[in-house]
This record gives sequence, structure tokens and C-alpha cells, in this order.
Amino acid sequence: MNLPLKISAVSYLNTFPFVHGILNSGYLENFRLDLDVPSVCAEKLKNGDVDVALVPAGAIPDFDKSFIVSEYCIGATGKVKTVLLLSQKPLERIDKIYLDYDSRTSVKLVKILAEHHWKIDPQWNNLNPGQSEHPENIDSLVAIGDKTFALVKQYNYVYDLAEEWIRFTGLPFVFAAWLSKKPIDESVHESLNNALKWGIDRKAESLDFFRDKLPNCGDCLSYLENNISFQFDDEKKKGMELFLHYIK
Repeated sequence: MNLPLKISAVSYLNTFPFVHGILNSGYLENFRLDLDVPSVCAEKLKNGDVDVALVPAGAIPDFDKSFIVSEYCIGATGKVKTVLLLSQKPLERIDKIYLDYDSRTSVKLVKILAEHHWKIDPQWNNLNPGQSEHPENIDSLVAIGDKTFALVKQYNYVYDLAEEWIRFTGLPFVFAAWLSKKPIDESVHESLNNALKWGIDRKAESLDFFRDKLPNCGDCLSYLENNISFQFDDEKKKGMELFLHYIK
């Protein structure tokens, strides 16, 4: 009896097509799916709790060896809308930035942008789990995920980190890629990719499937169509390589 393929994916709106495909396409039959925040996806793969995970790009250097197992990713070729620096002050006046607990990739990205692109040197402070959802008396913070749809209304200045990266480098940004710690069987690789593509091709259907979990995002389908770029193409690979070079 074959053991189930253990998968960890992110539980945000931008992964609903992936999750819909894994659960409902029929391409994967023997699997277990966990829905986690990005940092937990990486930890589960690192600890051997899962076989395949949607790993934040910033966590890839934590692995002694890893393998990209999909032609799909969570990427952006323009504004991503859900990875933001939110502030009551313009960039040049920011002296302290609080950092979302949920994603180390965004933390590393904002620090690269601060040093090399914006030329600012703020004090960095870590938030506790859940604190970024209710950031009372916090002038500037990095926030990610579905909570950003509500948070943007509370701040005077909104800096989209994907858009700022593209201005800085001319390359798209990859927030997360599908990884394993060892090569997976070719048939499993094919089934996983077919499942992910099935979901990407049915974005509207995925929103209907998750209708009870949808954030108040305005036009969620427009977000999936226009702000998230799922194809892990050559330009995204270049962008990810450059990001990994910076964080070394």
C-alpha cells in the first residue's frame, strides 16, 4: 500500500486555485493536505512532516537541499496587493517598521528594498502572531495575506512590495514555490502539476468552492487574474535567483 503524499499549502486567497485543484481535480487520489501560514509550510517540509510544500522564497536557503517540483508558483509581475508596507508617513520619514510574523520572505524583501532601493535605515521590530491584524498605534508595518484588504484603509501610505521590487530590479517576484527535500516520483510530479493547472484554469470555480472563506477583497476574481501570476517562467526564476542572491 502506497503512503499518501503529504502536502502543505498556504491558506490564503491567492492559493485557492491550487487547493481547489488538489482537492477536486481528481489527479491526486492518495494525499493529505494541510493548510498553513507560509512560515509553517516551510517548517513542516524542513522537519519532514510533509513531502511537498508551498515554501516561501525567503525560506529556501534554510534547506541543505531542495527540489522545485512544479511549473507553478505564487508570483507577481506588477502590484500583488497582499504584501505591503503600510505607513502613516512617507518613506523618507519612516524610522521604525514592524514586521508581520506570518512571512519571512516579505521581511527579507522589505529589508532589501529599504537598504538598496529606498535608501532608508529604520529600526526593525517583530510583531507577535496575530498582532498585525489589529495594529493599534503602529505607524508603519509590513503585512501580508488576506488581512491586508482591510488594513489598507487604515494607513495614509501604501507601498506594494512586489511593485517596488519590479521598479528596483526590472524582474518579477516569486513569493512561494513548490518544493520537496528529495526528488519525487515522476508520476506524482505529473499528477501534482496537472492538479495545480486544473485549479488555475478554474479560478472563478475555486472562489465558489471557498465562498464561505472569502475575505472582503472587493473583486476576488480580478485579484487572482491580475495580481497573482502563477506560471513559474524563466523571468520569475531570474527574479527569484536575484532575491536569493541578496538574502545571502
